[in-house]
Amino acid sequence: MTTEAGNSEVCKDILIQAGESKSWNWHPDLPIQYSPIFSFPPKPSAILRWIASAWLPLTELTCYLLLAIATWYLVQPSLQDTTTVEVGWIAAVWLRNILMMTAIATVLHLWLYSWRMQGDQFRYMRTSPTAAGSKFLGGQQLRDNVFYTLASGVTIWTAYECLMWLAYANGVAPVVTLTGNPVWFVLWFPLIGIWYSFHFYWVHRFLHWQPMYRRFHSVHHRNITIGPWSGFSMHPVEHLLYLSSLLIHIVVPSHPVHMLFHVYWLTLATATSHSGYEALVVGDGRTTIATFFHQLHHRYFTCNYGNLELPMDRWFGSFHDGTRRAGRG
Repeated sequence: MTTEAGNSEVCKDILIQAGESKSWNWHPDLPIQYSPIFSFPPKPSAILRWIASAWLPLTELTCYLLLAIATWYLVQPSLQDTTTVEVGWIAAVWLRNILMMTAIATVLHLWLYSWRMQGDQFRYMRTSPTAAGSKFLGGQQLRDNVFYTLASGVTIWTAYECLMWLAYANGVAPVVTLTGNPVWFVLWFPLIGIWYSFHFYWVHRFLHWQPMYRRFHSVHHRNITIGPWSGFSMHPVEHLLYLSSLLIHIVVPSHPVHMLFHVYWLTLATATSHSGYEALVVGDGRTTIATFFHQLHHRYFTCNYGNLELPMDRWFGSFHDGTRRAGRG
């Protein structure tokens, strides 16, 4: 490439960035990139940096892992108590899930939108997730989102989780321990993310099939401007399909901590991934909580059905890299 041609390409990229910036309050450097784990030829240093950024030192994923460990050892009824369907322990699990989801989504909403503690820093959209209109239950987006998240989402989440507790307690789900197989025990945590990505992509594509979208997935996509309560706001049928990812633990050997980590990633992480901000800033600390990748899906609808862990959208032609060159806005 000649110097003149190279300068032309640089100028073109600057214009693309500037054009996209007019559409957003803020966005990361474009084009956005996938995880290097599946890049070819392999880039070991990039892969190690990606893994470290996801798991070290204190990230969103490690927080869910610590929460899973604390739940298992401190508040989860023993497996001896979950061998049969009983109202007591199931109600305890449901209440625990209600409190966790309510606490995380409420604190995020207050911090980012009510109190505006970090202003517009790392905020994607200029609008707030507090729209009004007849398409929302009660005429308000926030009220609609809270209802679907708690009434449908947490209830179906609890049903799947309790099914897994019954499976563990009755020897249906194969169990692995840290002492019995330390390599698989540790490796299964990042591999859960690969499975989650694969499952989510195909379920999500199915939900965008017009009959499914019109009847069910449109409930989630009422939210153009998304917020912490939007992520888990879905039709009950979508909750059933989305959370079926958890059933992998009936087939693949795992520990209850793996299952809890997985279910928290499926549920609690929707509050952060739909926060509308790339990062949460507290004092001098900054933690990545949401990706521009999924924000693009909520703007353009027909792209980025998966996530950045597994390049399914690139493999199947539905990837939007955030630039106008991608051809979707």
